[in-house]
Amino acid sequence: MKLNHLNLTVTDVAAARKFLETYFDMTCGGSRGNSFAVMFDDNGFVLTLMSGIEVHYPKTFHIGFPQEDEAKVNQINQRLKEDGFDVKPPVHSHGYTFYVKAPGGFTVEVVC
Repeated sequence: MKLNHLNLTVTDVAAARKFLETYFDMTCGGSRGNSFAVMFDDNGFVLTLMSGIEVHYPKTFHIGFPQEDEAKVNQINQRLKEDGFDVKPPVHSHGYTFYVKAPGGFTVEVVC
């Protein structure tokens, strides 16, 4: 069995879309203003973004973007920092990892 899509409710579809395009190379296959966007990765995964006024994910909820190596994790971390995101340096935990709060109200893990 293969998980092929996930829907996230976000407070700002356009900002979440731009974030996913900029840092994780996702592409938008279609959108309806700031109410809906469908995002694709190179492996056939589909992430839909739907607008919601109040978004309350559990504290530990996140989506993950695995990377090839520590250098790529460091590169994304540095880029996010330079662009003004509040990110801590990666740490060795269950992998080499860090978390970032994405525009729209969800959390992303970057890990290798």
